[in-house]
Amino acid sequence: MTEERSLETGLGTGKAGEIGRGEVTAIREASQLSRIFRGVDWKRILFMVGGISLFVLVYASPPWPDAVDPIGKHFELSREGKAAIGLFLLTATWWVFEVVPIGITSIMVGVVQALFLIRAAKTAFNDFMDPSVWFIFGSIIIGMAFSRTGLTKRMAYKMLTLVGERTSMIYLGCFVMTAALTLIMAHTAVAAAVYPLLMAIYTLYNDEDKPTRFGKGLFIGMAFVAGAGSIVTLLGAARGAVAIGFFKDMVGREISFFELSYYMFPLGWAMLFLLWAFFMVFFKPERKTIPGLRERAKALNARLGPISPTEILTLIIVFSAIAVLSLRSFIPILDPLNKSAIILITTILFFVFNILNIKDLEEIPWNIILLFGGAMSIGFCLWETGAANWIAVQWLVMFQHAPAFVFVLAIAFFVLVMTNFIMNVAAIAISLPVALVIAPYLGVAPEVILFASLATAGMPFLLLVGAAPNAIAYESKQFTSGEFFVAGIPASILLMALLALFVWLIWPLMGMPVLAN
Repeated sequence: MTEERSLETGLGTGKAGEIGRGEVTAIREASQLSRIFRGVDWKRILFMVGGISLFVLVYASPPWPDAVDPIGKHFELSREGKAAIGLFLLTATWWVFEVVPIGITSIMVGVVQALFLIRAAKTAFNDFMDPSVWFIFGSIIIGMAFSRTGLTKRMAYKMLTLVGERTSMIYLGCFVMTAALTLIMAHTAVAAAVYPLLMAIYTLYNDEDKPTRFGKGLFIGMAFVAGAGSIVTLLGAARGAVAIGFFKDMVGREISFFELSYYMFPLGWAMLFLLWAFFMVFFKPERKTIPGLRERAKALNARLGPISPTEILTLIIVFSAIAVLSLRSFIPILDPLNKSAIILITTILFFVFNILNIKDLEEIPWNIILLFGGAMSIGFCLWETGAANWIAVQWLVMFQHAPAFVFVLAIAFFVLVMTNFIMNVAAIAISLPVALVIAPYLGVAPEVILFASLATAGMPFLLLVGAAPNAIAYESKQFTSGEFFVAGIPASILLMALLALFVWLIWPLMGMPVLAN
């Protein structure tokens, strides 16, 4: 603009004789082009094209060789399987760098499958209505009901009264509360219930919308510790029960509820305190204390008055659903009940009793719901096309001659990577069979493979689609998916280091067989 003005001024003062009109037009056009190029988000275009290029490169490549396991079984990678790997790379690139809203990337997952004939369109899009996606929906509605009735504020003020004004203790109090709840209820439901409580706490820390280090640490930390806590009991997530059933079929030995907790409790809670230290270093709150917070929380809590009938009704509905979900592991007659159907009964009852209304329904964060639909679709795509099995065999046979310790950690690392992209149950299901085949050749006991896999399957720290708590935390708008990914790298390294210590020293001391007899 400055150049144009100078030129116009120059023309007006008689300098036109020195600079012709044609040259002026050319300079003006160049200036406009320069402004247009300056306004282009080149980074976004780079990653957008990069993701598409990865898909095309894999899709158009010649057939890939079969994967062969140690007993000579061949795993062919079909055209659809190869295309699924290409789509997997495209989706991961777009999700991590958010070149479009993550919900839109999820829609692309279904569209590409249909257009490139990877799976039938009906199958690809039906995954968006999978019961697990509806479980996320129901969990979000529970959080909304807690928020609307004021229960979250009441709980937040009570907790702040207990933990005090130091932000380090607020971190720890929130993390311990989240992990403790996952001992008795699914980590998705915990994240949905705790999320509005954390929002209430955060508003006492910062009135502005601008993200802060404390906000990032609080919400990313909630997602991480929800995963760490969920490995301790069978109630924290479905993956434990499925993996144990799978283990019994293959090895012929049953792992009891208490045996699982015996080995997983020290690991899960050690990880929680490590994560707290991690967030105190990498996401150190801007303020050490919030002066007057305890008194303010007491005053705000007093202002809420006695608990209302609506709050009591909300608690009855939610805890009834949680009780049924928890009792499914102990009462066989309840076991066939679908967990998504149970959680969705709470949604229906909230509207039946006018706890929520149509305006609340219109405020559902569809970006998060679509994100999980896309995650289910790409996960099933890798699974059903055989691509997941092919990847698992290719990875694990590389370690078939490695020391037992390295082999166990290699399996755990594979599950850790896969669980960020596909369902954690599926990540275990594709790696355990191959690992249990290779294990006897190396003298590795199957138990340590099961527990190590379960530990990493519960802690997908890299991608938002890895677990529902990650996606729920993202709703806070305190961090980007890229920031979550970056935070997840050192956290994942911490997890692998701690797991190595347990495999090498602590689990054997506790009596877990690591080497086969």
